[in-house]
Amino acid sequence: MVDSKSGIRETGLAAHRAGVQRLLSSYRAIPPDANVRLAKKTSNLFRARAKSSAPGLDVSGLGGVISVDPDARTADVQGMCTYENLVAATLPYGLAPLVVPQLKTITLGGAVTGLGIESTSFRNGLPHESVLEIDILTGNGEIVTATPDNEYADLFRSFPNSYGTLGYSTRIRIELEPVKPYVALRHLRFTDLGELQRTMERIVLERVWDGIDVDYLDGTVFSATEAYLTLGVQTDEPGPVSDYTDMDIYYRSIQHESINHPKTDRLTIHDYLWRWDTDWFWCSRAFGTQNPKIRRFWPKRYLRSSFYWKLIGLDQKYDIGDRLEARKGLPPRERVVQDIEVPIDNCERFLEWFLDEIPIEPLWLCPLRLREPANPDHETAPRPDHETAPRPWPLYPLDPGRTYVNVGFWSSVPIVPGEPVGAANRLIEKKVSELDGHKSLYSESFYDEDEFTLLYGGDHYPQIKKRYDPDSRLLDLYSKAVQRK
Repeated sequence: MVDSKSGIRETGLAAHRAGVQRLLSSYRAIPPDANVRLAKKTSNLFRARAKSSAPGLDVSGLGGVISVDPDARTADVQGMCTYENLVAATLPYGLAPLVVPQLKTITLGGAVTGLGIESTSFRNGLPHESVLEIDILTGNGEIVTATPDNEYADLFRSFPNSYGTLGYSTRIRIELEPVKPYVALRHLRFTDLGELQRTMERIVLERVWDGIDVDYLDGTVFSATEAYLTLGVQTDEPGPVSDYTDMDIYYRSIQHESINHPKTDRLTIHDYLWRWDTDWFWCSRAFGTQNPKIRRFWPKRYLRSSFYWKLIGLDQKYDIGDRLEARKGLPPRERVVQDIEVPIDNCERFLEWFLDEIPIEPLWLCPLRLREPANPDHETAPRPDHETAPRPWPLYPLDPGRTYVNVGFWSSVPIVPGEPVGAANRLIEKKVSELDGHKSLYSESFYDEDEFTLLYGGDHYPQIKKRYDPDSRLLDLYSKAVQRK
C-alpha cells in the first residue's frame, strides 16, 4: 500500500498516462472526414447532441483525481472527474474547489469548458477562474499544456464556454480553498424584489450581513412577493445539523413567514455542497418524489440528480411527458431549462418580466463577479502573485468589477399552436439581450448566427478555432450550441 504523497501522485500519474494513451488511440481510430466527439453515454446538457456513426473519443480512463497537494492547496484532476469524486478527495484535507457546481455528476472538465456556478461565485467567480494549467486534446490531435502566460495562453483564455469545440481537457490543475466542517445558514425573506436586489448587491460588496460574515450566497424566488436570500458562513462549532437526503426537502426548508427574523439552519459542509442534488433543486417534483407517500418508498440511492437524468433520457426517447399530456387533452410542452446572467441592476426588471410572462417557479438566484485579486478586507483565495487583474474570457465576456446575477429556471410551458418552435425560449433570449445579459449554452438556443457571434466571442473565435482545429475536426460553437448538426 502506497502511503506517501509522492507515491500516491506517481500511482495517479501512471493511471492518468494510461487513460491518455487510450484517448489518443481512440482519436486515431476516428476517420479523417468524421467529426471528433466524446463517446460518453451520459451528459449534463439539455440540448440535443448530434448523432454520428463514427466511433467517439474513449475517455473512460480520465475520470479520477490524480493527486491533491494540501500544502500548495491544489489538485491535479482528470477532465472527466465528477465533482462528487473531486470533493470526496479534497474534503478529508479540509479543502474544497473554489466553486462547486450544484449537481454531483457535473465534471470538472465540463464546468471549465462550459460554465459552472454556485454560492461562492460572488467571491470566487466561475470554475475556470481557479484553473492554473490545463492539458487539452485539440482538434488536430495534439495534447498541449495551456497556462495563463505560456505559448498556449490564447487557448487557456478561450477554452471556457467553448463546449468542446476547441478541444477536450485531459488534466486540470486547480486551486483549492480551506473549508470548515459546518455551514450555518440564514434565510432572509423578502416581499419586494427591489429590496432583495439592493440587499444582494450590498452583501456581494461587503460580504457581511448583520455583523456576520457571508461565505455563501444564493437566492430562491417563489413569487414576486415571496423571495429569499440564503446566507451561509463556515463554522467549526459542533452541534445538531439538518438532513435533506431523505424525507425533508431542502428548498421547502427555506420558506418561512417572518420578514424581520431570518430562519436559521445548519448543515455539514458535505451536505451543504450537495444540498440541491437530492431533489435536483425542485425538479424532482416532476417525478412525484416530493409526494410523501411516494418519497417514503422511493429508494434513497435514487434520490439524486444522476438518476433523474436517466428518467429525462427515457422521456426524451419515448415522448412520455407529451403522451401523458395528450391523454389529458392538453397540448405538448416546451422545455424551458436555462441559466442566464444579467447585471445586478437589471435583476429586478428581469424577475418581474419573467414572473409575468413565463409560468415557471421557483427561480434560483446566484450572484457572481469575475474573480479579483485578493482583498485584505476579505478572506478569499488569492490569485497567483503575478496576476493583478481579472483575466479576460473572450467567449463569455463579463465586465471586471461588475456584479451579475445568474437566474436559473428548469421546467416546461404549454406549447401555443401557431407559435414558432422554442417560442418561450426565444422570448427569454430577447429579454436577456435587451438587459445586457448572456445565457449559458448547455440547453436549447435559438439565436441567429450574427447575434450569436456578437454575444459569444465575435471575431476572436474563428481565429482561435483555426489555430487549434485547422481541419474542423470538431464542430464549431454555433453548430454545436444552436444548429445541433
